[in-house]
Formats: sequence, structure tokens, C-alpha cells
Amino acid sequence: MNLAELNKVAKAMVAPGKGILAADESSGTIKRRFDAIGVESTADNRRDYRELLFRTTDAMKNYISGVILYDETIRQNAKDGTPLVKLIEQAGSIPGIKVDKGTKPLPFCPGEVVTEGLDGLRERLVEYRGLGAKFAKWRAVYDIGPRMPSYACIRANGHALARYAALCQDEGIVPIVEPEVLMDGDHDIDTCYEVTEFVLKEVFQELYYQKVALEGIVLKPNMVVPGKKSQKRASVEEVAEKTLRVLKACVPSAVPGIAFLSGGQSDEEATAHLDAMNRIGGAPWKLTFSYGRALQAAPQKAWSGKPENVPAAQRAFAHRAKMNALATLGQWQPELEKIAA
Repeated sequence: MNLAELNKVAKAMVAPGKGILAADESSGTIKRRFDAIGVESTADNRRDYRELLFRTTDAMKNYISGVILYDETIRQNAKDGTPLVKLIEQAGSIPGIKVDKGTKPLPFCPGEVVTEGLDGLRERLVEYRGLGAKFAKWRAVYDIGPRMPSYACIRANGHALARYAALCQDEGIVPIVEPEVLMDGDHDIDTCYEVTEFVLKEVFQELYYQKVALEGIVLKPNMVVPGKKSQKRASVEEVAEKTLRVLKACVPSAVPGIAFLSGGQSDEEATAHLDAMNRIGGAPWKLTFSYGRALQAAPQKAWSGKPENVPAAQRAFAHRAKMNALATLGQWQPELEKIAA
């Protein structure tokens, strides 16, 4: 493991004014999103859609530090035969890869899941590195409900995240560590805070046990928000304050940066919350974004599978990328949403 090189890549991933595009939707997830816009989820359509994002030159060059890819995508070529990985590199962005195998039910823990994919991971990392990946991603999820998440769930997923991270670093790949406390329930923001604190403390304990160098990781956590079904909403300022508070209590300053997931927030909510945190300032790590749906919902709708809509889709993507890039600097304003990129 070359820690200096890992740290260099991690810092580039969280460079000020830039963030990470999560384009690693599984086949099932992207099918649901394509169904919503009336597009058949074929390999060619998936390629064409992702190619239009990666060819949005100004947005990729100016606002996107890295792109998380799916196994299919990292192997695909653009229509003209150029590997999609090369398009990303030509734009000055860093290619990455989702390496987990998804979630499976956790035995004896009804309603809870554990992320799988450690078997054969080292060999897959070697292959992905050969295909151009400089970083990887592994997602663990924690649902809030009656007696959930259990300690068994928190510990099992924390251990898996740490094992994954150690394997990545051993193979010269920066791990994105993604523990996501889901916002699907009716819990209030304080419950989310408590669960997020428990999860993060366990994750960093497991990372320590596995000898993971914190200087060579990027953390991708949820923000502290109430559940979607909660009757008690939270202001932008409260979300920003409580998210920063829990992170300062749990995340060592050695971590180069934190790239938030959007987790079901609306496009503008995800941007506003990130902006508010950066306006507060004083964090020992860079605060940026690693959004999937919050960057892609607008361009997907604009595209709708029609070649003639590609320019409009690229403009929509460039606009969302720019808005979130401004949020990483604490310079976003709601009025900017009305201005075309």
C-alpha cells in the first residue's frame, strides 16, 4: 500500500468546487428509473445515457472529480469505440467502481440486511484496477424502525465495510466507505442523529481494527434528516447543524473528505443542506457530494431516450453539477436554480 498515492487520490476526489457522480446504479435500479421515463433498459440505452453524461465536457471538467461506475459500465465503449473510462479520464475525472454485491437478509434479524461481496473481492479489485478504477465503493444500509437497527446489524455491516476498505488499500485503490442510515421511516431527526452516531462510531472502530489508513479513504454518509414519513420536519439549518455535530463527534480529522449521499432528498434539498454545512464551516475535512439521483433525475427526464434530447439532458446535468459544486464552496443561492446553466 502506497499511502501517499492513496491520499493524493482521496484528496483529488474531494477537491473544492467538485464532487462525485454516482453512476453505479445496478441493472434493477436503472431499469426502474428508465421505466419512469418510458425507456427500455437495454445495454445500448444504458450506454447511451451514461455516455451523454460523460461527454458533458464543461460539467465533467469543472464540477465532477470522479465517477462511480457499475461493472457493466466500466467495460463498455462509447458509440465511437472509445472506452467510457477514457471519456471520464479525458474530462479530468477519476474513474471508480462499485464492488459490493448488494444486500441480503441478516439471519435472525427480521427486516435487516447485510451487504455481501467480500468473497473474491481481491481478485475483482485487481481486474478493476486494470480497467482503470482508482477508487471503489461499498454501501451498507441501516433501516430505522422498532428495535432497528440492531447491534448485530450495525456490527456486521461495519465489519464488512472495514474488510472491504482494507482489501482496497492493499490493492492500491481508495475505498469510499458508505454507511447509509435510510430515511424511509417515520422517525424524527433526533432519532436519525442517534442511529447515525452509533453507526459511525462502530464503522471507525472496525476500520481501526482492520488497520485501514484513514488518510486514504473517503466517507460517504447520510445527512442527519427526519424520515420521509415523519410528521416533524426539519429546517435546512437544523439538518446542517446536526449533521456537522455528529460528524465532528465521530469522524477523525485524518479523513480527507466526506462526500454525502442524497438518500432520497429532492435535488434542491440535497444542494441546500450541503451548502448550509459549508457556510457554517470549521470542519476538519472537505465536505462535498457523491450524488446519484440528485444529479441525474433532471437529465434523465430531459433525455427520455431520444437522441434529439441529448443537448437538453446535458444542460440539465451541467446545471445540477454546477449547483452542487457551488454548495461545496458555500456559494449556492436558491435564485440560481432559476438560471439556466
